[in-house]
Amino acid sequence: MFRRSVSFGALLLALQVVIVLMTVCAAGLLAAKLQSDRIRDSYKDRMLSVAESVARLPTVIEAFDSVDPPATIQPLAELIRKASNVTYVVVTDHNGVRYAHPDPKRIGERVSTDPTSALSGEVFVGTETGTLGTSLRAKVPVRNADGKIIGMASVGILESQLSDDLAEDLPELIGWLAAAALIGVLGAALITQLVRRRTFRLEPAEIAQLLETRDAMLHGIREGVVAVDEKERLALVNDEAMRLLDLAENPRGRLAAEVLDDGLLALARGDDDVADRLVLAGERVLVANRMTAKTHDRAVGVVLTLRDRTELHDALRELDGQRTVTEVLRAQAHEFSNHLHVIGGLLDLDRGADAVAYIERVGGAGSVTADIIDGANADPALAALLLAKSSTAHERGVELRLDPESSVDIRAGDDALTVLGNLVDNAVDAVETGGTVRVLVRSSVSGVRVVVDDDGPGVAESQRGRIFDLGVSSKDVQGAHGRGIGLALVSRVVTRRSGRVAITDSELGGASFDVWLPETGNR
Repeated sequence: MFRRSVSFGALLLALQVVIVLMTVCAAGLLAAKLQSDRIRDSYKDRMLSVAESVARLPTVIEAFDSVDPPATIQPLAELIRKASNVTYVVVTDHNGVRYAHPDPKRIGERVSTDPTSALSGEVFVGTETGTLGTSLRAKVPVRNADGKIIGMASVGILESQLSDDLAEDLPELIGWLAAAALIGVLGAALITQLVRRRTFRLEPAEIAQLLETRDAMLHGIREGVVAVDEKERLALVNDEAMRLLDLAENPRGRLAAEVLDDGLLALARGDDDVADRLVLAGERVLVANRMTAKTHDRAVGVVLTLRDRTELHDALRELDGQRTVTEVLRAQAHEFSNHLHVIGGLLDLDRGADAVAYIERVGGAGSVTADIIDGANADPALAALLLAKSSTAHERGVELRLDPESSVDIRAGDDALTVLGNLVDNAVDAVETGGTVRVLVRSSVSGVRVVVDDDGPGVAESQRGRIFDLGVSSKDVQGAHGRGIGLALVSRVVTRRSGRVAITDSELGGASFDVWLPETGNR
């Protein structure tokens, strides 16, 4: 209940204030300790200096040999005590009997603390409790001219006076600490406001809910989404985009140039928003859109949305092929019916010789279809593709021939069908009405070879080095949406299969595309 009732801003401010106060208190205690040590060290140096001065005074040393040493030493010790601002200056003989003391009544008595260290020749500095109270004192031996220890000089200051000196310094120290604490609290309040403004005054639970909702929406939609920030690093890649780009792990945070293909990278680096542009991602044809992402009217990156056109394209092409085959079969059936009527009429007229001649003349009409089926009888998919392409070419006034040297011992595979379909489409587009396209297919255990020749204008030498680049086309691109993809797709299939592709001049007068796809075990 308490956590729910306290806002994030109040909790953040309270935590910062606690940290500031704890830091200031710790710093204050440390400063007070350092100041106390400094005062103590200062008094130690002063008392030791005063004690050594008293022990070396010729007057004091000479007074030890007089009849009444206290008469000379006591006034002098009191004078030095007042001048040096210490609590007491005591001088004793070699037995520890006082010759000087702030209380004259104590003169002649033995000192209350142990004088052994000083009378044995050592210098003592420390805290002891005597007749005047607990004090910090220094004891120094008094030596005569011969160096013999004849007494002791003791100088001390009460611990209460040290505490009073520290107390005098504390108000200033507390003032500085209070100022530091005030500045820290104001800074904490400012930081709290800044954080609240940056988080749009949302509570942590609300932020977490927004993030979970955003992730669920972005990863649940059927379109691929790729967000690239202003430093060209991937800020977001949803599940569909990872599938379309064939990514095994989320590349968030990596450079876009390391992940995206050239077509997508060029689209991301563009200046204007783009709608429905065909690009290649690996061997997949995608429809990509580019939208500039802005925050407070400032561009912070771009968002690419990707849709897969490959499956739709393949389905439409297959449907078109089936429709073409159906139309061809319907036309052939109608034509066959007409042929039967002619033959029947000639027989009714008893013109058998003319009927035989007519049969011989029209009997070769299905030779193209028969050649295709016979040449690819080991691969029904290849035969169907060639039949569909032959029908399409025939409608456009182009003759599609299967080279007699073709041999299909085993199925060519999907990659070979992709290569063959794109090369035939390009060849049919390249030739004019009345032109010829020749196809050679050889499929064996070692691989598949596909050769497509045409009698079109061919490919110029200057274009052969870049004809397989994405977007490069030898056709008229005006009104041609998606040109320059077919050959780029062929190149990527060949690269993946570690094959080769060559462009030469054809015997027919146009271009010849020769592709070799070695067997990989994965068709």
